[in-house]
Amino acid sequence: MDYDGLAVCSGIDHNSGLWRTELKKSILAQVVLFLAGTTVFFAENLPEQRVINISVSNHVYNMDPMTAAYTAEAELFTGLYEGLFSYDPANLNPIPAICTSYKISRDKKRWTFNLRQNAAFSDGTPIKAQDVKDSWITLLSTKNAPFASLIDSITGAQEFREGRLAADKVRIDVRDEHTLVVHLKEPMGHLAKILCHHAFSIISPKKDVYSGPFVLKKADSSEIMLEKNSNYWDHENVKIPGITFHIGDDYAENSFKFNTGKFDWVCGNADFSKIINKTKLQMGAEFGTVYLFFKMQNYPWTQKEFRNALIEAVPFDELRKNFSIHAETFINPLPGYPSVTGISDWDLSDAKEMMSKARKRYGIGEDEKLQIVFAVISGDEHLKAWGELLKEAWAPLGVELTMQNTTADRYNSSIPAWNADLFYYSWIGDFADPLAFLELFRGNSSLNVSRWINAEYDDLLVNAMRLENTEEQYRLMAKAEQIVLDDGVIIPVSHPVSGHLIDTEIIGGWKTNALDVHPLKYLYIKETPRMKIPNLVKHSF
Repeated sequence: MDYDGLAVCSGIDHNSGLWRTELKKSILAQVVLFLAGTTVFFAENLPEQRVINISVSNHVYNMDPMTAAYTAEAELFTGLYEGLFSYDPANLNPIPAICTSYKISRDKKRWTFNLRQNAAFSDGTPIKAQDVKDSWITLLSTKNAPFASLIDSITGAQEFREGRLAADKVRIDVRDEHTLVVHLKEPMGHLAKILCHHAFSIISPKKDVYSGPFVLKKADSSEIMLEKNSNYWDHENVKIPGITFHIGDDYAENSFKFNTGKFDWVCGNADFSKIINKTKLQMGAEFGTVYLFFKMQNYPWTQKEFRNALIEAVPFDELRKNFSIHAETFINPLPGYPSVTGISDWDLSDAKEMMSKARKRYGIGEDEKLQIVFAVISGDEHLKAWGELLKEAWAPLGVELTMQNTTADRYNSSIPAWNADLFYYSWIGDFADPLAFLELFRGNSSLNVSRWINAEYDDLLVNAMRLENTEEQYRLMAKAEQIVLDDGVIIPVSHPVSGHLIDTEIIGGWKTNALDVHPLKYLYIKETPRMKIPNLVKHSF
C-alpha cells in the first residue's frame, strides 16, 4: 500500500526499544502473515456508540489520496475515501465497495464493473461510472503520484501518464451511468487487489466532499476529527459517530491516557513498560521490508561490481542486530513463493578482492578514493549509527562515506531529485502479492526512484502477469527478485512487525493483518468497560 518511510503509524520499528522484549515473545506466536477470512458481524443490542479516540505519531499528513504514500495516511483514507473495492479487515482480500460486481472476459483483458445504484458523495451527489474514470485519469495525469503506474496495464494508461497519448485514448470506457469497462494490454489478475488502494479512490471535483464512510470535520497539527457520512451508501452499518486522531509523541502521556481509557487505540507511540494490562498489545508480522538501496546516478555506483563489493563488506550481524526479524531477501515470502538466495554472508577479504577487480576493469586506480553519499533523516540516531557502521566497513575498500540529511516529512519526496547514492526505505506491500514489491524496480514504474533498469527483470514481470497459475507466476517473480538481489541494488535489513495498543474486548471490527491497515468503517463499541483503572499509587506504612 504505501511506503512507510518512518513507520509513522506502524506500531513497531527499529527505534522501538521499549517494545522489543515483548515483541520477541509475541513473534514466536505469530508465524503467519495472514489470518483466515472474516466478515464483520455486529451483535444485537450494542451499547451506545461514541467517538473512538486514536493516538498516532507526529506526522505531517498529505491529504491528497493520489500522492500520499505513508501508512498513516492510508489508515486515514480508509475512512474518507472509497473506490470500487476495499480491504477485508482480516485477510486483506478485495471486497465490493462502490462496485457491486464485475466480470472478466475470456481472454482476461476486459473487466466490466457494475456500480452501486445508491452510491453517493458526502454532499449527496450520485457517484457514477464517469466519476470513476475521471478519478483515474486525474491520477494518471498527477505529477509525483507514486502509485499511478500500478494500472499501466490498462490500454493507453502508461502512454498517457508519460505524456505520449491523449486522455481519450485511455481505454477506460463508460458504458452507462453504472457500468465501467476497462481494457487491458495484458491480463492483470491482481487488478481487484490494486483497486483497494486509496490512490484509486473515487474523488469528487468539489472541495471537502468525500466518497467514504466519514467526512473530515477538523484537521490541524494536533488532531484530525472525522464524523460519520450520512450519505455513504453503507451508512447504516457504520456504527460509530466519529473518530478523532490525536497526534503526538509524548509516550508517557499516551500510556497514561490508554491506561485510563481516554485513548481507545494507540498506534505504537507509547511506553509499553507503563501499560498496566499488557495483553492489550496487538502484535503482527507485516508484509514489508526495511532496506537500503543504491540510486543509479553517480559513477561508479551505477556499476554492479562496485555495489556488490560494498555489500560484501557490510557486517550484517551489526546492521540487523536491533531488529526482531532479519531480512536477507527483498520480499517477505508468501506461502508458495519459491526460495531465493538472500544476502547474509559477508567477508572483508572477499570484498577487497571484488573492489580491486572492479577498479581494474573500469580503470580506477587502487589508491583513488571513491566518494559515496548516504541520505539520512535529520535526528534519526539509528540511521546515523548505520552511516558510521558503513563508513568504517567501507574505508578499507578505499571508499569515503559522507551523510546528507533532511527532515523526516521531506525524506521520501526528496529522493527523486537528491544527488545521493544510498537511501533508506521501509516498504509495506500495497496488496498481498510479490508484485507489490517488484513494482518498485520495474523500469517504467512511477514507484521506481532508484532509476535501476533491467530488461530481463521487466520481461519476467510482464510474463508473470500473463499467467493464470499462481505457482508459475511466483516462479517468474522469484527469478526477478533474484536479479535485483544479484545486481547489488538493495541491502535488505529487516521485515517489520506492527504493534498497537487496543482493547479488542471493547473495540470491535479491528483485526491484525499483514498490511497494518485497519479499515475504519468496521470499528464499533462492542462492550462498555465495567470499571476504569484508577490512577492510584500504592503506599506502604
